[in-house]
Amino acid sequence: MTTRIQELLAAPGLNATAFPPTSRYYGIETLTRVTSDGKVQVYLKRRFVHPAERFATLQLHPVVAGDRLDRLAATYFGDPEQFWKLCDANGAMRPSELTDTVGRWLRITLPEGVPGVDDA
Repeated sequence: MTTRIQELLAAPGLNATAFPPTSRYYGIETLTRVTSDGKVQVYLKRRFVHPAERFATLQLHPVVAGDRLDRLAATYFGDPEQFWKLCDANGAMRPSELTDTVGRWLRITLPEGVPGVDDA
């Protein structure tokens, strides 16, 4: 027997997620499936990250010893939880790889799809 909340989550056309607009999962469609024992499972569709070339570069940041993505996100975006934007813009599957190499240049970019000055 399903609960009322499960019925609401399974309602057709319900695409809202519990993630805030600042989340990497905001706007990702919510799907449901029913297991063989009748349990309803709610999950998110897969999130695909577009190629880094689709992000317009604002500036470059040289990685120095002790850099952390949360601190860089706080500096550049005003929110340490936005570290995922650095990952997306630099094509990183593992966040730690972005700060592992001192001297590497990280791209600080506009949100995906927002054209830069050279792209306008």
